[in-house]
Amino acid sequence: MKNKIIKILQNRLVQLFLIGSVLFLLIPLPDPLFDKPYTTTIESVDGQLMGARIAEDGQWRFPMVDSLPANFETAILHFEDEYFYYHPGVNPISIFKAFVTNVKTGSIKRGGSTLSMQVIRMARGNQYRTIIQKLWETLLAFKLELFYSKKEILHLYASHAPFGGNVVGITAASWRYFNRAPEQLSWAEVAALAVLPNQPSIIFPGKNQETFRRKRDFLLQKLHQKGIFDKTTLELSLAEELPGEPHDLPQLAPHLLGQLIKDGKKGQRNRVTLDLPVQNTVTQLLEKHLQNWNANYVFNGAVLVVDLRSGEAKAYVGNVDTEDIHSPSVDIIQARRSTGSLLKPFLYATAIDEGLITPKQLLGDYPVFFEGFAPKNFDLQYRGAVHSDEALTRSLNLPFVMLLKEYGYQKFHQKLQRIGMRSLDQSADHYGLSMILGGAESSLWELVNMYANLYRVYQNSFDQSITARYEANNYIHHQYLIDQPKQVLNTVQNPEEFSIASIWSMLEAMKGLHRPDDFAGWEQFRSSTAISWKTGTSFGFRDAWAIGLNGRYAVGVWVGNADGEGRPGLVGGKAAAPLMFQVFEQLESNHFGEVPTSETQLFEICKESGQKANSNCENTAEVSLPIMVENTGVCSFHQLIHLDNTETYQVNSSCYDVNQMKHKSWFTLPPVQAWYYRQYNTDYQSPPQFLTGCDRSSQANTLEMIYPKSNARVFIPKELDGTYGQTIFEAAHSDTKETIYWHLDGVYLGSTKRVHQMGLFTEPGDHILQLLDSQGQELNLTFEVMGED
Repeated sequence: MKNKIIKILQNRLVQLFLIGSVLFLLIPLPDPLFDKPYTTTIESVDGQLMGARIAEDGQWRFPMVDSLPANFETAILHFEDEYFYYHPGVNPISIFKAFVTNVKTGSIKRGGSTLSMQVIRMARGNQYRTIIQKLWETLLAFKLELFYSKKEILHLYASHAPFGGNVVGITAASWRYFNRAPEQLSWAEVAALAVLPNQPSIIFPGKNQETFRRKRDFLLQKLHQKGIFDKTTLELSLAEELPGEPHDLPQLAPHLLGQLIKDGKKGQRNRVTLDLPVQNTVTQLLEKHLQNWNANYVFNGAVLVVDLRSGEAKAYVGNVDTEDIHSPSVDIIQARRSTGSLLKPFLYATAIDEGLITPKQLLGDYPVFFEGFAPKNFDLQYRGAVHSDEALTRSLNLPFVMLLKEYGYQKFHQKLQRIGMRSLDQSADHYGLSMILGGAESSLWELVNMYANLYRVYQNSFDQSITARYEANNYIHHQYLIDQPKQVLNTVQNPEEFSIASIWSMLEAMKGLHRPDDFAGWEQFRSSTAISWKTGTSFGFRDAWAIGLNGRYAVGVWVGNADGEGRPGLVGGKAAAPLMFQVFEQLESNHFGEVPTSETQLFEICKESGQKANSNCENTAEVSLPIMVENTGVCSFHQLIHLDNTETYQVNSSCYDVNQMKHKSWFTLPPVQAWYYRQYNTDYQSPPQFLTGCDRSSQANTLEMIYPKSNARVFIPKELDGTYGQTIFEAAHSDTKETIYWHLDGVYLGSTKRVHQMGLFTEPGDHILQLLDSQGQELNLTFEVMGED
């Protein structure tokens, strides 16, 4: 009978064990274990904290740690759970002692909880302590130990333990109380943090200092008694001050932190490519620079520094910390603004690739009028004709508007999209020719990316170390995350959008430190290293840009007001370029500018026109130019003219003995270009007039209309008395001494000399303007007057 009872009891115990095991396995752990929002943090490339954004629940709870400093682990284990690595989640001795104490007192006076049990308690929301809750936590602690390693449990505890106030986790506590990373804490500091989770509300730093010190010193004494450190360390540690009021967390890259949150990195630990010393230096330079511009009511600015080899951002200063009324929170680096003249270098390189121009070819610079669009140069001057590289360095508008018209703004619109200008989200017709003058918007991030990509394509042909890391001629996104892959732009249909030679020509032209008089002081920007750079100014003086490359870095600068308010003098050369060069002075540089011999060859060019020399060009030079120059025409400005023996008049066989003629090469511009060209080039001379009696049928056109062009529509407003006002018409003649006679609808109006302008009063409708010179050359122009209703 006795044996039977024993067997029944054994079976019951087995059944209870099996039932208990099943119930144990069915007891769910919280999933996820901690469903809490985390602080979003940003760290520099070497792991230094640069900023943090508090979690949604108002707690400074940094993302989970993946390692702990050895001294903190030692301190927390000796204070909270000395046998952590030896028990299965529950320490029976501690539980028994706590049970005896609590039974005697009739309430929960002693916990006896292991770190595993505390992790469960925190994961379940720190519910009210009861014996039932304690038993439940005990069972879950056993299960926690089955599914998590000891290191994982320790990291869970260190990341979610309360450290007083709204500070949660060791990382947040270290920064808030000691203003540095946990790895840099002393024994006294880790001991102070180790005792906080035990009673965070009672011994919050800054209050209850005696209780706080007593607990910290107790732990330090214990660590010394255990042989963790010597007596000298103990004495020094005991003498250290306790932490006081929490420190503010660093905010060294707040705008990039905001961008990371927009990119879906909220609540994560973000290691970025920024170089902390460079970031701090650039921030200081920008703040100081803007202090000088505050007097002109200019308050905002941004600087982006990108490593040309890797495409990584090294400094990202999206704005400056000013009063709220000046919109310091706006990230200018990502904001779309008018591009000003920053797209001109891309058109310059494109036109060279297409064989439309040579790097020094003369381009027209004179007034042009399109329907609803009358572009002007920034300095309101016209040079008649200017070399294309000089037009780029002077940032002249008219040559590039005419060049874009010749190339086609639709084609240019597509090319810009292919090389990464995704902000062009309207049709080409929406922008039209104004695209090249700032009619399109882009961001500093996008524009610097486009410039740097072109440089990378160029440099790939010389630097095999880059070619080994990046597929040649690919356009790469800049990156700011360490783990962000370098992605090829998916809009690139043909990666070879530009030849190496055209990019080289563009970079060489951009090295020319030559600016209009309005950009006074540019000479001080000279650097020991050649820098290819471009400025931009938007209409209404709202945006001042400067972007440059020194062979190692690309630097982009924007200065203005975030709300779009324009200010006098807010131009790229004055407001942005000085800061850009100050930044370059702080950066390393690489020599660049090698001639791409595989894509260039020697050409004999005409120095005056910049085109391939023809037989009439006398002043020539042999220079390396892109192979595409082979497809361009020879000099169209030099022609052979025939003069009488005194070289006073042009002649031909109809009026002069061929044997007595003198033949001479002559540099000749069209009449309008010649009119403006001679104002800047006093040595320019128009060809002599023909001798009386000579056949002029082969004579080149010497009379040309500046405004309006044929078949134009002219708007004439009404005066206050109801009559129509006047419109100034203007013409040009290649001979500065010539007289022009004006006729409107067959009625003689008068004559002009040298300056050929005439104010016309006329009614709405179609009209014919007839101009005659003393040599009998005639110019007829039809136009329509649109009067005010």
